[in-house]
Amino acid sequence: MAKIQGLDHAAYRCRNSEQTRQFYEDFLGLPLVEAFEIDLTQAGRATGVLHSFYQMQDGACIAFFEDPEQPFDFKPQHDFDLHLALAVDHETLHAMFQKGRQSGIDTRGIADHGFIHSIYFRDPNGYVVELAARTDTGMAGSVAAHEALTAWQFKRSAS
Repeated sequence: MAKIQGLDHAAYRCRNSEQTRQFYEDFLGLPLVEAFEIDLTQAGRATGVLHSFYQMQDGACIAFFEDPEQPFDFKPQHDFDLHLALAVDHETLHAMFQKGRQSGIDTRGIADHGFIHSIYFRDPNGYVVELAARTDTGMAGSVAAHEALTAWQFKRSAS
């Protein structure tokens, strides 16, 4: 049986590739490592899309598609609806918190979630980007996580 090895890339739509590059490369420090135009889909349809990739230290990427010809609803998202969490150390977390504030970027946090401390930004597309630094407490583990899920299901069914 094949096992998932890790994340290669996660892909999102973007409004403007250059504004997206400024946030992910210039602000967050993720290098732009690949960009190419797609002019024909695998189904043989003509298109005009730019696909760009920003690489993290582990080699995984965050990727974006800019397609000016196809409508896409960039609606405001609540943090719980959709966000991208990137792992950092505590020193980077605090430095990026200050950098965000000094850069005039909407910066929220530092939130203590027990196993991680987090800060939050919005990228130029409206996506919430979380920087998360693990604490020494670690995650609850499979048994505790399953117990929390079961308790939640019971609570939901009771209301």
